[in-house]
Amino acid sequence: MNTHKSAWDEDYRRRGDLWGGAPAPLPDLPAGAAVLELGCGNGKTLAALTQQPWSVTAVDISPRAVSLARRRPGTAAANLVVADAACLPFRGEVFDAVFLVHVAGHLPETGRRNVASAVCRVLRPGGAAFFRAFSVEDMRAGKGVETEAQTFSRGNGIITHYFTETEVEELFAPLAPVSVRTRRWQMRIRGGDLPRAEIEAVFRKTG
Repeated sequence: MNTHKSAWDEDYRRRGDLWGGAPAPLPDLPAGAAVLELGCGNGKTLAALTQQPWSVTAVDISPRAVSLARRRPGTAAANLVVADAACLPFRGEVFDAVFLVHVAGHLPETGRRNVASAVCRVLRPGGAAFFRAFSVEDMRAGKGVETEAQTFSRGNGIITHYFTETEVEELFAPLAPVSVRTRRWQMRIRGGDLPRAEIEAVFRKTG
């Protein structure tokens, strides 16, 4: 994972706040819920999470990303930790919800499976995991050097894996799928409409 960490650190060093815009809508969770965000980056989703009446913890493997997230307005209430999402430094069954927004797809297969296992471990019974990642239908799937099946590197050391719905369900077993769907939209580039697609999923720990 050191190469993975170095690649992200370098990307944040060169480009600063990589992720902007509005975060995706958040689910309804009870006040006081213990929430964990994996791969918080420069704090785009984190800033929205901390506006809710929840106890928020966030991790990222990149120290530069965590530093940027700490400086983002509205994130002061969060507990920010530099950590590998595949090897979380938390006890088991301590979180009511875990958010994985475009993080698992930047790991090789072994890393993705380790992250899913870590999520299962830290969720309390009845807790939920909220997943988002790019689909094999996305316009960028197939671009770059294929390092594993449906996983591509585009030259900066950062990989992106493109998922199917079935693959996502299998990845998070034994969590129970609440919903797994593909969200599709069009992006206009140089006068043409190109397909974007990501998989959104919710899983619940039933026991």
